[in-house]
Amino acid sequence: MQLTLWTYEGPPHIGAMRIAASMTDLHYVLHSPQGDTYADLLFTMIGRSRKRPPVTYTTFQARDLGGDTAQLFQDSVNNAYQRFQPKAMIVGASCTAELIQDDPGGLARALTLPIPVIALELPSYQKKENWGASETFYHIVRGLVAVDKSISAQQYQENRSASKQEGQKPTCNILGPTALGFRNRDDVQEIAGLLESMGIEVRVVAPLNASVSDLAKIPAADFNVSLYPEISQLTCTWLNKTFGQPFTKTIPIGTKATKAFVREVAQLASLDPEAILAAQEERARWYAKSVDSTYLTDKRVFIFGDGSHAIAAAKVAAEEIGFKVVGLGTYSREFAREVREAAKSYDVEALITDDYLEVEQKVAELSPDLVLGTQMERHIAKRLGVPCAVISAPVHVQDFPARYSPQMGFEGANVLFDTWIHPLMMGLEEHLIMMFRDDFEFSAKAAPSHLGHSAAVKENLHSPAPQSNEAAPVVSHTLVNAETFSGTEPAKLWDAEAEKELGKIPFFVRGKARRNTEKFAVEHGISHITIETLYDAKAHYGR
Repeated sequence: MQLTLWTYEGPPHIGAMRIAASMTDLHYVLHSPQGDTYADLLFTMIGRSRKRPPVTYTTFQARDLGGDTAQLFQDSVNNAYQRFQPKAMIVGASCTAELIQDDPGGLARALTLPIPVIALELPSYQKKENWGASETFYHIVRGLVAVDKSISAQQYQENRSASKQEGQKPTCNILGPTALGFRNRDDVQEIAGLLESMGIEVRVVAPLNASVSDLAKIPAADFNVSLYPEISQLTCTWLNKTFGQPFTKTIPIGTKATKAFVREVAQLASLDPEAILAAQEERARWYAKSVDSTYLTDKRVFIFGDGSHAIAAAKVAAEEIGFKVVGLGTYSREFAREVREAAKSYDVEALITDDYLEVEQKVAELSPDLVLGTQMERHIAKRLGVPCAVISAPVHVQDFPARYSPQMGFEGANVLFDTWIHPLMMGLEEHLIMMFRDDFEFSAKAAPSHLGHSAAVKENLHSPAPQSNEAAPVVSHTLVNAETFSGTEPAKLWDAEAEKELGKIPFFVRGKARRNTEKFAVEHGISHITIETLYDAKAHYGR
């Protein structure tokens, strides 16, 4: 564990919390020391939940270690059951309590409570949050779903088909959405609406807003929609092997993927997808092909997030908007193989890491026009002066909006287009302000325009125009090709006048101009970049 660094994922018991906080009548008793009790902060402050998470802590202290912590845990389980009256309970230990080895599962079972009690064994020092959420969901489903071992998966499937009445709709479950998931609430609404418009009945959505009794109904559906593989893939695989329930493989992020998802679902439900596909108004696709978006073509984009969102975002960026993917990575080591395969199609090497400093180094090295990532990459991009949009957890409070803002489905494709394009479009406004920064309206003494004509503005109107036409200083970034300039220090590579001229170029293409100029200088043996070099490079690459 890297305790000195911010992390993309918490320990696995945070994943278990997410499952417990997603459901309506499940309770989690966590054996943990005082100081590990931060669930309220995660779910009510960051996730904007309207209720406190159903988590009870033993909160043992240092002085308790010399006594009976096992009895303390059993008392906590008993008290939680008496107070909250859940329909089922999960028990486990935090990373610190794991070292005590009190066996929460055995201790809870010894109490013989009149509800199912599911023990979790989540190795805190080897695994992380998404893995913990996946394991927890899997063990809950296995613990609550009745299985007749005398019946094979094929027989289960045949029984479902035989019991269907004439004219009955195909049925499915949506599995994977959780509390603290990135836009999970809105994705579920979008995809459920899409499935219902196809004539498919959604039986259970789990674990988000599901009850214990809902989970027991999962095997009755014809198939499962695996919406977030990081959480649902393990459970869907078990349901397929045990009950013969097929599950979807396509993640419906972007117009093309949503169409592929509709066709996949239609095949599983024995339906014709063409009517649904023909009825969709593809605003995002039309805007991406419009003349207003042509200047976005070949913008260099770096993408990082959980496995499924990163892969989907790269596909949308490259195939639907016309960006050039220059970097792709994930912190989800369980999906490293899939991300590496995806990276090959863009001729880039996948970055598999959970160290945000490595990600920052890569972004600085690539100097992309846009970063698509998590809240970590939001901070990285801000420090480096690069536009950014968030596409994946981990996220902060601003990524749990009050408005409807899905990432999946046809409406999700519209949201993606707006979210990714706006940081680049805003560059036009900033460039205009930069161009006219010497005008009196844009001087440092001028009041904001929305505050009206203040005294400062009137005073400025009568003041003499600024004598200096010198451009504002340009933030200097690490030069990619610095080592090729015969050991010259990066700050001395560019002549002051050339740096000033570079500052007149719109910032959203300035990085490309800088890279091209440096590349031109290297190829022509130039060790000091002047204005002439800048324009020679422009002419060279403009042919």
